[in-house]
Amino acid sequence: MGATAPILFQHTPEKEIIMAKWINAEQIKDQVSLVDLLARLGHIPAYHSGGELFYKSMLREERSPSFCVNDSMDVWFDHGGPGRSGIKGGNIIDFGMAYWHPATFPEVIERISDVMAIPEPRKSLDYPQQKRPRQQAKRVANYRIETIKELGSHPAITRYLKSRGIWNAAQGRVKEVYYAIDSGPKQGRQFFSAGWQNEAGAWELRNRIGNRDFKACLGRKAITFIPADPSRLSIFEGFMDYLSWIADNPGAADTVIVLNSVNLINAAVDRARTYKRIDLYFDRDGAGEVALRTAQEALPHAIDRSDTYRGYNDYNEMLMARRERNLPWEEDHIFEKMMATYRR
Repeated sequence: MGATAPILFQHTPEKEIIMAKWINAEQIKDQVSLVDLLARLGHIPAYHSGGELFYKSMLREERSPSFCVNDSMDVWFDHGGPGRSGIKGGNIIDFGMAYWHPATFPEVIERISDVMAIPEPRKSLDYPQQKRPRQQAKRVANYRIETIKELGSHPAITRYLKSRGIWNAAQGRVKEVYYAIDSGPKQGRQFFSAGWQNEAGAWELRNRIGNRDFKACLGRKAITFIPADPSRLSIFEGFMDYLSWIADNPGAADTVIVLNSVNLINAAVDRARTYKRIDLYFDRDGAGEVALRTAQEALPHAIDRSDTYRGYNDYNEMLMARRERNLPWEEDHIFEKMMATYRR
């Protein structure tokens, strides 16, 4: 009997379809801009910071933009945590898997191809494709910390912390951080912000620029661990919420963990296992719910304390909402308001 050709090398229609999908996937990764895809899907960045674009996440509900895209490297990361898919970063195809969850890989490739009007793979093989140039990720600091000061030196930082209702609680816990940019489009510019230090020695920065809150981190993201009572632990998403809680509970002796990012929930869980009482103060949004589920699955005795600020997204939002109203002589345009009462 003559030898038959191995089945492995037979070109069946099914294998041709699989090969076509694979070719399209490589074509998408090499040539398609994630920013362009987002634009065609109707998503535009809320603002730019350095070489990164920040969007309101299209993978979950949120108020402040935390979906970050580095266009030069064509990668994304959702600082607010993963959505329903469990994917929180990656390349353009990872985004597609998260955006169209629970679509399969071939379905996602087809949808990206349709949105971007990519030609059929067989046609595209007739001529060489030009890869979209990308930068390699570099973990090189592009900033220089110049000075760390106690609060009270810069009036803008003072106004910001007072506007958040945490000025008194911030004393001795928050610093004024002055830093300069060493590279990139903002090279040579100097900045300042309120700074909260994490256990890696990095600084979580907060300030108000125009009508929006500025958030950044100088250095590596990490939790902040504040040891105290060895049996009681309270966990917060951010330091604004922690300081708001301190404003309400000035005598509290709990050990505290501030996540500084919901993506660090697993690091917090590892540190929390030995505590008999654990209170969780997470945001009442999608990312906070994911963090809450993660914590309570690993720590069944942990208690959700978000009812404390029911009706608000987080502790600080509640604190700001109930701040005392200005005294009459502190109100804006008080003279005009008083005169109006005498007009007929």
